[in-house]
Amino acid sequence: MEIIKMNEIEGRTNKRGVTAKKILKHEHAQIMNLVLNPGDVVPEHSVPVDVFFYIVEGKGRLQIGDEAKVVEAKDIIPCPANTEMSLKADQDEEFVVLNVKTPSL
Repeated sequence: MEIIKMNEIEGRTNKRGVTAKKILKHEHAQIMNLVLNPGDVVPEHSVPVDVFFYIVEGKGRLQIGDEAKVVEAKDIIPCPANTEMSLKADQDEEFVVLNVKTPSL
């Protein structure tokens, strides 16, 4: 059995300026752990695969298509392929999100 310890994976700043940790990647799925500092933004973009977000810690704003909502720890939010999405961390706390893409890009 493989146990992945997210806290032990070193992150890197991605092209959107957010710390990203590659948790798992194979042909069927890709899981990234995104760590947004207070006020950080992942600008609007889309990907050609289905995505879901699992909010690990904190609170922030998630926009999918024309709809934006405040989301918080333990929320799971699906996003269909080719749909514009963006994230914004709350001003007061770190916003930690698992981003799961199926299939993998």
